[in-house]
Amino acid sequence: MNSIDEQLQASLVQEALAIRSRAHAPYSNFQVGAALLSKTGEIFLGCNVENASYSLTICAERVAAGTAVASGQSQWVAIAIASRGAVTPCGACRQFLAEFGSDLLVLSVDAESQKVRRFQLSELLPHAFDKTALD
Repeated sequence: MNSIDEQLQASLVQEALAIRSRAHAPYSNFQVGAALLSKTGEIFLGCNVENASYSLTICAERVAAGTAVASGQSQWVAIAIASRGAVTPCGACRQFLAEFGSDLLVLSVDAESQKVRRFQLSELLPHAFDKTALD
């Protein structure tokens, strides 16, 4: 499993908590912030963006990941996800993140208590669909 030191984890958690306030969540009122750490040390942020056509909503994790890819960064170490109740990524986000590696450290942060739970992405999505299935 990827690991990061306590200071870097705290920084990643604070970034996720801060970006959470920018979420566009007028329908669910469920704000989520994500801070994705690349192997180069850059942090990419994302928040959920809801849409009146619910299926077009995009999760914070995919916003952060898309920003990272658009910036030329596709190797990641960790992602902090801040929400009420410290949720883990939804199934679609798990699959999306797994495209770039299953050893990603996932930090699930409760926005109220700031308690952090740690997972490896492969724990959250065992047997992910990957490029080997297409060979």
